[in-house]
Amino acid sequence: MKILVTGGLGFIGSHTVVELQNEGFEVIAIDNLSNSSIEVLDGIEKITGKKPIFENIDLREKCAVQNFFKKYGDVVGVIHFAASKAVGESVENPLLYYENNINSLVYILQEMANLSKSNFIFSSSCTVYGQAEVMPITEDASVQPANSPYGNTKQIGEEIIIDVAKVTNLNSVLLRYFNPIGAHSSAEIGELPIGVPQNLVPYITQTAFGLRKELSVNGNDYPTPDGTCIRDYIHVVDLAKAHVIALQRLLNKQNSDKVETFNLGTGKGSSVLEVINAFEKVSGKKLPYKIVKRRDGDVVSAYANTDKANKVLGWKAQLSLEEGLASAWKWEQKIRN
Repeated sequence: MKILVTGGLGFIGSHTVVELQNEGFEVIAIDNLSNSSIEVLDGIEKITGKKPIFENIDLREKCAVQNFFKKYGDVVGVIHFAASKAVGESVENPLLYYENNINSLVYILQEMANLSKSNFIFSSSCTVYGQAEVMPITEDASVQPANSPYGNTKQIGEEIIIDVAKVTNLNSVLLRYFNPIGAHSSAEIGELPIGVPQNLVPYITQTAFGLRKELSVNGNDYPTPDGTCIRDYIHVVDLAKAHVIALQRLLNKQNSDKVETFNLGTGKGSSVLEVINAFEKVSGKKLPYKIVKRRDGDVVSAYANTDKANKVLGWKAQLSLEEGLASAWKWEQKIRN
């Protein structure tokens, strides 16, 4: 069965391609390499023994999307990762985010509306909850006004999918995940941001390796036990496996609704300072950091209630924060040596 993975050479996309190929799916990866590297294909091949089909396409180009589906009309499922994803950057450049994240989604759904088998997994985010009023966050939590254009594109994306599913044969699972970290245990693939990292863990590993002078902690005056933001850090391999399970649910027609929503996290919140301490423990390295001002768009606290994913999907995060940090550090050392 042919599965399209958009953003397939990105951080979460590449790990999901690995898990799909391990389950026997034939994968076609689309990526425009704007925040990824062609070498990721080699890493996937080393892990699985097989290189996915690769198409270098910018999904903002409608004709390119149309041509892809003419060429691969037998795709039975799509996992859609391709999107810009940095909260801070989205505040500074909202139009880039609306063009990239919304237009590409619309163009893919326009083509999928014509397919006989229209199964769609959407890479959503806990940012759709804004600053949730109750922790841990359940799928029933009200969607608050987004704190950033990035979060808003995920909210709008979910709304578009729900509207399209009402009038086409589209079946979809919206996966709202928390903060992915880590790397494959082989250290053949991992998180490789281009430029200055926007996410905490690659900034930590780059600082530990000496690429960055020090880590900037955005604010220590939040209403949390140590004053720093709290997030739910989920290992990317656990996350990738959840995408495969969600896809199989659609392919096997086990979904109870045309559009289903699941939180993916560990259910445990960790503060920025707790993550730094955990990293120092697993790496044996002291991490230089300084407190700087808060970052626009950041919520105080976000961690998941994962009961629904545990019960309905039969999925549960297996890997710990420490395992995620250790694998990220192993990956950082491999790519720099």
